[in-house]
Amino acid sequence: MLNDSTSDTELSFLYCPKCGKSLSVIEKGGRQRSVCLACGFVHYRNPVVGVAIVLLDGDRVLLARRARGPYKGDWCFPCGYVEWEEDVREAAKRETLEETGLEVKVGPVYAVHSNFHDSNSYTVGIWFQGSVLGGKLQAGDDVDLVEYMALERLPGNIAFPTDRLVLAQLQSELVVHR
Repeated sequence: MLNDSTSDTELSFLYCPKCGKSLSVIEKGGRQRSVCLACGFVHYRNPVVGVAIVLLDGDRVLLARRARGPYKGDWCFPCGYVEWEEDVREAAKRETLEETGLEVKVGPVYAVHSNFHDSNSYTVGIWFQGSVLGGKLQAGDDVDLVEYMALERLPGNIAFPTDRLVLAQLQSELVVHR
């Protein structure tokens, strides 16, 4: 859901990207949407898809520290966005290689969550189980440190609320399997 301080219309197009006419905000499909009355274009604001890999080494999990942006210095799973016409599993492999230097095998889906922490960019995150095939563990792309961390001693500064959910799930499974 949008937070109280943000409306759908604040972040919508003002003009139709197809014909250039002004857009009108009308109710369509149970929501307020920007619509072009001239050509019929409807601006549907849909979340983007992000992917992450869960790499375990015993009771340790691989995390990456963000190097820039609003989450600089915070930890997260190796992650990123799916590109247009890119398979979600291929995106997970690519992002992991870019951020960690590791080539991975992408396993089954571990978790799926809606991310509402950034009101300008809602996402759906898919966390895959993974295993390391090769490469050399080293920070790259938009992270400055990658490290396997004990699930029992995670840092307090986890970047994304949904990563905290996934880490809590991993911690609860660790307790069950002991």
